[in-house]
Amino acid sequence: MNNKEVYKATLCFSIRRILWDCLSLLIWGALMAGGFFLAEKLSDKGLIGLVIGGIIGLVVLVIFMRWISYKYKAGQIAMMTKGVTEGQLPDDVLGAGKQIVKERFTTVAVYFAATKVIKGIFNQLGRGLTAAGKAIGGDAGGTVGDAVNTVIQVVVSYLCDCCLGWVFFRKDIKSTKATCEGAVLFFKHGKTFAKNMGRVFGIGLASLVAIGGVFTGIFYLIASRFPATFERLYNEFVSSAESAPSWLNSPGTLMLAAAILGGVVIWALIHSVFIRPFVLTGVLRNYIQSGIDDMPTEESMALLDSKSEKFRKLHQEAA
Repeated sequence: MNNKEVYKATLCFSIRRILWDCLSLLIWGALMAGGFFLAEKLSDKGLIGLVIGGIIGLVVLVIFMRWISYKYKAGQIAMMTKGVTEGQLPDDVLGAGKQIVKERFTTVAVYFAATKVIKGIFNQLGRGLTAAGKAIGGDAGGTVGDAVNTVIQVVVSYLCDCCLGWVFFRKDIKSTKATCEGAVLFFKHGKTFAKNMGRVFGIGLASLVAIGGVFTGIFYLIASRFPATFERLYNEFVSSAESAPSWLNSPGTLMLAAAILGGVVIWALIHSVFIRPFVLTGVLRNYIQSGIDDMPTEESMALLDSKSEKFRKLHQEAA
């Protein structure tokens, strides 16, 4: 199966994720609106109600996203891995993905413990690059290190997914050992993955401009129909804030900022659910193939023990 075929076959996970995400956003928006109008009616402090409703909505979103990540995202990665390594997928892709995740991680707690360790390892190594830059070049080196670390955070999200794919692929060994192997793969074959980063950032930027731009325009047109609401919000913000940002100088700029925020949220939703999986398929294929061609050894894993405390602890558990 080529990348396009794997992507199309696993699209069922994306469709279900987008349905849950839309429901989550609707709940979030309803709670924010409800908080605003209730506070506005009771005390003319709609901004406070908006914030409280938004915080409650975020809690709801986090709960939904944790469930979605476990049930659909992990299942999608498992089936992508199966597709790129075995060249075929079962008829019931959705059911097979759920079953593989259940067999490999047993519970959602185990799954999130694994993802937390993977992110911790890569983030810790990324912070090491920032510190090294400062040590070599002072403030200028630190700035370069910070820039590199920012890029690494984007790369980390892909590496975490690829590392989970490797854990699914190495189904005959402990998940802790497979996680260690997955972390080593990046550092053994960095050049192999570097060539994918142009595609990662290029497609990401293009989708941000296209999708984010369109929805920013849509939200601005909708917001412009409620000028009185934004005027009240602007006045409340200015009166309650000790120092308002210089760019926030009118209800119109608040309206534009809200539209941009909405556009970015929708972009993040669509990109992560539909576009990112397509990019991930190619990155995942190269990642796993590099491991098959040059399997990580105990010697190669020992090299990372001194670079990451989290990795060393995981390596000891896997022994």
